Amino acid sequence: MNNAFLKLHLSVVLAGFTGVFGKLITLNEGLLVWYRLLLTSLMLFVFLRFSGGPEKSAPRHALAAGATGLLLALHWVCFYGSIKASNVSVGVVCFSTVGFFTALFEPLLCRRRVSAREMLFSLITIAGVGLIFHFDVRYRLGIAVGVLGAALAALFTVCNKHVSAGRDTLTTLLYEMLGGAAGIGALLPVYLALAGHELVPPPLADMIMLLLLSLFCTVFLYVLQIQVLRDISAFTVNLTYNLEPVYSIAMAMLFLGEARELNASFYGGLGLIILSVALQTWSSLRSGGASPPSYSVLHLRMSAGESPGFRPAGFTPPSELDAASGLRRRPAPFDSAGHFMGEMLQSAEISEVSLCRPP
Repeated sequence: MNNAFLKLHLSVVLAGFTGVFGKLITLNEGLLVWYRLLLTSLMLFVFLRFSGGPEKSAPRHALAAGATGLLLALHWVCFYGSIKASNVSVGVVCFSTVGFFTALFEPLLCRRRVSAREMLFSLITIAGVGLIFHFDVRYRLGIAVGVLGAALAALFTVCNKHVSAGRDTLTTLLYEMLGGAAGIGALLPVYLALAGHELVPPPLADMIMLLLLSLFCTVFLYVLQIQVLRDISAFTVNLTYNLEPVYSIAMAMLFLGEARELNASFYGGLGLIILSVALQTWSSLRSGGASPPSYSVLHLRMSAGESPGFRPAGFTPPSELDAASGLRRRPAPFDSAGHFMGEMLQSAEISEVSLCRPP
């Protein structure tokens, strides 16, 4: 159990590093995202090939996943654009508004009732961002782009829940990466022309950071997120990921010296956002461990009986396991970081795993 908690916090730290890498990489945000998508797609494809190959999907599902991946890619462009126009701390704070947009989009697209509690907590976050926007004119462009990115992330969250339902999770993620790479690749010439940049190969230092970002902060991060669910409840995982903005800001101050760039209005706004997270955590604990709102990093449902007849993405019931080996038909590769796949997906406790907040 202690090992699982270490992995959980390691995954949160890796998620926090995405913003730091975004600031350190000198490439334009459009090129940064395009290279990240290409590298992640290649790594996922290799991973799946060693696992027996990506599962076959209908063209309709592949296209839907690809379109959803374009939302993910556009979110990344806005997220890194916000960081480059301001700093990591402001970009991460702006992303916190994803809860507000999810509370708006999900009832509209999923036909469920609006949660007054979710809206209240989200409005506190909006007030925190508004405080920073009003008093710190240096970062207004970065804040505006960051809030747009949060809206795109919320839309991705809602759409991805439907696209990944009943599908192999990693195969769906591969289609999303490929769709995002294709979409950004098509838009990139226009985007670069408007931004006054050229399509250039990344310098060596940027290439090394892109490889680290793709391998550790995307693929390996997603691997860890799934692995910890063997020993830790989805409720605890979701609540722990509420620490991600705190980790990101702490690392930005440590590695980039951003404490010198921030004023009292930022800390006041950050205080309101932390208050919102604390109230959400308290409310969830009071309700007896119900899952936090779906705008968390992961969307996870723990009750296998919640959706009769539903087969989780990548899950093989015990009755269909190989009688001799007790493993799923697709063996898991890479014992050092991937042997968890066959074991974890045998757990009947997990009924759905889908990536909502892209790392």
